[in-house]
Amino acid sequence: MSTQPEPIRTSAAPEPVGPYEQAVQAGGMLFCSGQIALDPATGALIGQGDVEAETRQVLSNLRAVLDAAGTGADRVVRTTVYLADLADFPRVNAIYAEFFPGRCAPSRACVQVAALPKGARVEIDAIALLG
Repeated sequence: MSTQPEPIRTSAAPEPVGPYEQAVQAGGMLFCSGQIALDPATGALIGQGDVEAETRQVLSNLRAVLDAAGTGADRVVRTTVYLADLADFPRVNAIYAEFFPGRCAPSRACVQVAALPKGARVEIDAIALLG
Protein backbone atom coordinates (compact mmCIF):
# COMPACT_ATOMS: atom_id res chain seq x y z
CA MET A 1 0.00 0.00 0.00
CA SER A 2 1.38 3.34 -1.08
CA THR A 3 1.83 6.05 1.53
CA GLN A 4 1.29 8.71 -1.15
CA PRO A 5 -2.22 9.79 -2.15
CA GLU A 6 -3.21 8.37 -5.54
CA PRO A 7 -5.94 9.76 -7.80
CA ILE A 8 -8.83 7.59 -8.99
CA ARG A 9 -10.39 8.47 -12.35
CA THR A 10 -12.93 6.70 -14.51
CA SER A 11 -14.75 7.63 -17.70
CA ALA A 12 -17.85 5.93 -16.21
CA ALA A 13 -18.30 8.98 -13.95
CA PRO A 14 -18.38 12.66 -14.92
CA GLU A 15 -15.16 14.59 -15.32
CA PRO A 16 -14.55 16.95 -12.39
CA VAL A 17 -15.82 20.48 -12.96
CA GLY A 18 -12.82 21.97 -11.16
CA PRO A 19 -9.26 21.28 -10.01
CA TYR A 20 -9.94 18.10 -8.02
CA GLU A 21 -10.03 14.33 -8.51
CA GLN A 22 -13.09 12.08 -8.67
CA ALA A 23 -11.52 10.32 -5.68
CA VAL A 24 -8.20 9.94 -3.89
CA GLN A 25 -6.98 6.75 -2.27
CA ALA A 26 -4.69 7.06 0.74
CA GLY A 27 -3.95 4.94 3.77
CA GLY A 28 -6.34 2.15 2.84
CA MET A 29 -9.21 4.61 2.41
CA LEU A 30 -10.99 6.11 -0.58
CA PHE A 31 -12.11 9.73 -0.37
CA CYS A 32 -14.75 10.38 -3.06
CA SER A 33 -15.47 13.91 -4.18
CA GLY A 34 -19.07 15.03 -4.22
CA GLN A 35 -21.09 13.80 -7.17
CA ILE A 36 -23.97 15.67 -8.74
CA ALA A 37 -26.33 14.32 -11.42
CA LEU A 38 -24.08 14.82 -14.43
CA ASP A 39 -24.28 12.42 -17.35
CA PRO A 40 -20.77 10.95 -17.67
CA ALA A 41 -20.94 10.96 -21.48
CA THR A 42 -22.12 14.54 -22.00
CA GLY A 43 -21.41 16.36 -18.75
CA ALA A 44 -24.99 17.67 -18.80
CA LEU A 45 -27.11 17.81 -15.65
CA ILE A 46 -29.90 15.23 -15.92
CA GLY A 47 -33.31 15.12 -14.27
CA GLN A 48 -34.74 18.53 -15.24
CA GLY A 49 -35.25 19.31 -11.54
CA ASP A 50 -36.58 15.84 -10.59
CA VAL A 51 -34.71 15.14 -7.33
CA GLU A 52 -35.35 11.39 -7.56
CA ALA A 53 -33.82 11.16 -11.05
CA GLU A 54 -30.91 13.30 -9.87
CA THR A 55 -30.36 11.11 -6.81
CA ARG A 56 -30.27 7.94 -8.90
CA GLN A 57 -27.68 9.52 -11.25
CA VAL A 58 -25.61 10.80 -8.32
CA LEU A 59 -25.48 7.30 -6.82
CA SER A 60 -24.71 5.76 -10.21
CA ASN A 61 -21.78 8.16 -10.57
CA LEU A 62 -20.61 7.36 -7.05
CA ARG A 63 -20.85 3.61 -7.77
CA ALA A 64 -18.65 4.08 -10.88
CA VAL A 65 -15.95 5.80 -8.81
CA LEU A 66 -16.11 3.11 -6.11
CA ASP A 67 -15.86 0.40 -8.79
CA ALA A 68 -12.84 2.11 -10.38
CA ALA A 69 -11.08 1.92 -7.02
CA GLY A 70 -11.98 -1.74 -6.55
CA THR A 71 -14.40 -1.19 -3.70
CA GLY A 72 -18.18 -0.91 -3.36
CA ALA A 73 -21.14 0.57 -1.52
CA ASP A 74 -20.79 -2.10 1.19
CA ARG A 75 -17.38 -0.60 2.09
CA VAL A 76 -18.59 3.02 2.42
CA VAL A 77 -18.21 4.23 6.01
CA ARG A 78 -19.25 7.88 5.73
CA THR A 79 -21.30 10.09 3.41
CA THR A 80 -22.43 13.67 3.30
CA VAL A 81 -25.64 14.52 1.48
CA TYR A 82 -26.12 18.12 0.37
CA LEU A 83 -29.64 19.20 -0.59
CA ALA A 84 -30.76 22.46 -2.19
CA ASP A 85 -34.09 21.94 -0.37
CA LEU A 86 -34.37 19.86 2.81
CA ALA A 87 -38.01 19.15 1.88
CA ASP A 88 -36.52 16.69 -0.67
CA PHE A 89 -35.03 14.61 2.16
CA PRO A 90 -37.71 11.84 2.28
CA ARG A 91 -37.46 11.13 -1.47
CA VAL A 92 -33.66 11.27 -1.50
CA ASN A 93 -33.47 9.13 1.64
CA ALA A 94 -35.64 6.37 0.12
CA ILE A 95 -33.35 6.05 -2.92
CA TYR A 96 -30.23 6.34 -0.75
CA ALA A 97 -31.50 3.39 1.35
CA GLU A 98 -31.72 1.27 -1.83
CA PHE A 99 -28.05 2.02 -2.58
CA PHE A 100 -26.90 1.07 0.96
CA PRO A 101 -29.05 -1.98 1.81
CA GLY A 102 -26.39 -3.83 3.82
CA ARG A 103 -26.15 -4.73 7.46
CA CYS A 104 -24.23 -1.56 8.30
CA ALA A 105 -25.29 1.66 6.59
CA PRO A 106 -22.60 4.36 6.51
CA SER A 107 -22.57 7.18 9.01
CA ARG A 108 -23.99 10.29 7.38
CA ALA A 109 -24.65 13.99 7.59
CA CYS A 110 -27.37 15.65 5.54
CA VAL A 111 -27.52 19.41 5.17
CA GLN A 112 -29.40 22.00 3.19
CA VAL A 113 -27.15 24.35 1.24
CA ALA A 114 -27.82 27.65 -0.49
CA ALA A 115 -26.86 26.28 -3.92
CA LEU A 116 -25.07 23.40 -5.63
CA PRO A 117 -22.93 23.39 -8.79
CA LYS A 118 -24.81 23.69 -12.10
CA GLY A 119 -28.15 24.11 -10.31
CA ALA A 120 -28.20 20.54 -8.98
CA ARG A 121 -30.66 19.63 -6.22
CA VAL A 122 -28.50 16.92 -4.57
CA GLU A 123 -24.80 16.15 -4.12
CA ILE A 124 -23.27 13.22 -2.24
CA ASP A 125 -19.66 12.56 -1.23
CA ALA A 126 -18.29 9.42 0.43
CA ILE A 127 -15.42 7.81 2.29
CA ALA A 128 -14.89 4.08 1.78
CA LEU A 129 -12.52 1.35 2.87
CA LEU A 130 -10.25 -0.23 0.27
CA GLY A 131 -8.98 -3.80 0.08
